[in-house]
Amino acid sequence: MTFTTHAAAPPADKPTWAQTLKVYREPASLRMLSLGFSAGLPLLLVFGTLSFWLREAGVDRSTIGFLSWVGLAYGFKWVWSPLVDRMPIPLLTRWLGRRRSWLLLAQTLVVGGLVSMALTDPKLALAPMVWCAIAVAFGSATQDIALDAFRIESADAEHQGALAATYQTGYRLAMIWAGAGALWMAARAEVAGIAGYQHGAWQSAYLVMAASMLPGVLTVLFSREPAPRALPHPRNAAEWLQGALVEPFAEFLRRYRWQAALILALIATYRISDVVMGIMANPFYVDMGYTKDEVATVTKVYGVVMTLVGAFVGGSLALRMGVMRVLMLGAALSAASNLLFAWLVTQGHDVGKLVFVISADNLAGGIASSAFIAYLSSLTNVNYSATQYALFSSMMLLLPKLVAGYSGVYVDHLGYASFFTATALLGVPVLALVYLASRIPVQAHGD
Repeated sequence: MTFTTHAAAPPADKPTWAQTLKVYREPASLRMLSLGFSAGLPLLLVFGTLSFWLREAGVDRSTIGFLSWVGLAYGFKWVWSPLVDRMPIPLLTRWLGRRRSWLLLAQTLVVGGLVSMALTDPKLALAPMVWCAIAVAFGSATQDIALDAFRIESADAEHQGALAATYQTGYRLAMIWAGAGALWMAARAEVAGIAGYQHGAWQSAYLVMAASMLPGVLTVLFSREPAPRALPHPRNAAEWLQGALVEPFAEFLRRYRWQAALILALIATYRISDVVMGIMANPFYVDMGYTKDEVATVTKVYGVVMTLVGAFVGGSLALRMGVMRVLMLGAALSAASNLLFAWLVTQGHDVGKLVFVISADNLAGGIASSAFIAYLSSLTNVNYSATQYALFSSMMLLLPKLVAGYSGVYVDHLGYASFFTATALLGVPVLALVYLASRIPVQAHGD
């Protein structure tokens, strides 16, 4: 197989491994570590950890599947991304700058939403929990828009792979905390002698999660705003709409013409296997009899560590081999690893085999994520970084989240083994799309 894309070609002067690893100690990389933590914290709290909470509270699988549509906030964030890209926030933008002001506003919304979730009992009333989760997802998606622009504008194209890896590290550390940490705290906060569901335990865990946004807030306050880019001053509202809403999308289409459809198809389907499968992962663990401590230790700590290993492997390989080769590797491994979950269904309650499956699955996911973030960054024009990246990352989740909403219905009718096998097959067409996209010369940052 021959890869001809410009993005896949390794640099002419290949760096040594020492030079490659040194980039992870640079200030921009360390900032991404902390901000990645802030970005990763809300995700599980409105998806994975929440689905465990809901299942324990007696909510049925079909409802949990449909509630995953809360994640469509991430899939439609391109709608308001032009506002984040161009619109100043009164007083706050003058103080912090365009990127940091939006980051701080989004983080405040996430904290407020998490506190509200903690004070809501889904067993008594599910609707208020849904609205609180939507608020957290909206704030988290807005934070992602501003953070992606902050990351892209903080380094040149060659360093985007490294920034993606450190971002993923912070993101995955937050997932350990929001996954294992929340489950452990909920387990420890349970009142001894009372069997079954206890809302007070989950309330304590989610209040701690809200407080855990503080590192990201402090990083925003003490970081340096990326060098501002001069923006044209519109003469009227129509001209502003043209520059903020229309031009970022039109520029991408002009750059790639008909090939834009292929690139967008790849973006829309690359993570479909992982996203669709992930919605039913925690209900699967509950139904298989795994305890909070077992799930926390194996899937939320050990599994995330394996994802971190995969992220660093993926980021380093992207520097040496090129993004598209690693993108192909990640797509193949991610789809194949879902078959291991189908095998796990037949093994009963076996922690050792769960460790094996989680190792393979999360290592593959880490490799795929680093390569994919670097690929999306390479497609972005820095003049429209927030809007274009929001479009790409929204498309990454839109179709998978729509399909995932029916995951609970599928499991109820055909079982977990059939479901996991089907999610693996969803990844097969992605391999062809990666190959075809690899033959398109990538014009990084609109050059």
